[in-house]
Amino acid sequence: AGGGRMIERLRKWYYNAAGFNKLGLMRDDTLHEDDDVKEAVKRLPEHLYNERVFRIKRALDLSLKHQILPKDQWVKYEEDHRYLEPYLKEVIRERHEREAWNKK
Repeated sequence: AGGGRMIERLRKWYYNAAGFNKLGLMRDDTLHEDDDVKEAVKRLPEHLYNERVFRIKRALDLSLKHQILPKDQWVKYEEDHRYLEPYLKEVIRERHEREAWNKK
């Protein structure tokens, strides 16, 4: 149990050290946009897509101004959720199916 807490503290530290949360971004906002991620983003419900676009635009604006959000607006580790993950898993599963089908 102690090792689990240590790993969780390390994850939290790394999350904050990465710095994207200080710009209001979530982990899934920072994924490299390969073909799978692009397809998953297309499948997002409109409200999730709009929230993602807002966060990314705000982060770009802050970055250009060399600013970060006030600390009370940072995305907290506990509040960050993998909103893109279910769509990404589906896209990857479909791609693997297609690749397996094409090998036949």
